[in-house]
Amino acid sequence: MTTPAQGTHHTGRFERTWVLREQRESIERLQHEMGKLLEDGGFGEAAGFAIRLALEEALVNGFRHGNKGNPEKSVTVWCAIDPTGIELEVIDEGEGFDPGSVPDPTAEENIEIPSGRGIMLMRAYMTSVEYVAPGNRLRIVYRKPDAQQ
Repeated sequence: MTTPAQGTHHTGRFERTWVLREQRESIERLQHEMGKLLEDGGFGEAAGFAIRLALEEALVNGFRHGNKGNPEKSVTVWCAIDPTGIELEVIDEGEGFDPGSVPDPTAEENIEIPSGRGIMLMRAYMTSVEYVAPGNRLRIVYRKPDAQQ
């Protein structure tokens, strides 16, 4: 895992960018580091679990579906934490996709199909989930409940 930019602080805001290459090891290292950042940022255990789960789903999708498992391609993660919450962007090197084309995993005819479960989990746990066209950039946001006025 490469960390091209060190974390920066501006008026209570922390930003950092990571470029991940090897899938499993880099995801584990980033998740460990993210856990520390979330704890330092005052996120509770439940919020930390939700954010790390959504991030893991986004990373796995980026490596597996976006980059099609190509070890030459990377996934970039940008993170901004402030007192109200966290914003994450996960960018793969794939061509993108239409998130509307992913089958609803809760529909009766799709119960046995694993496709779409990661997106469903992200939408369940995060405040907002947005795919930026052409679909290889995912923006996920979690706002602390006391910050959602």
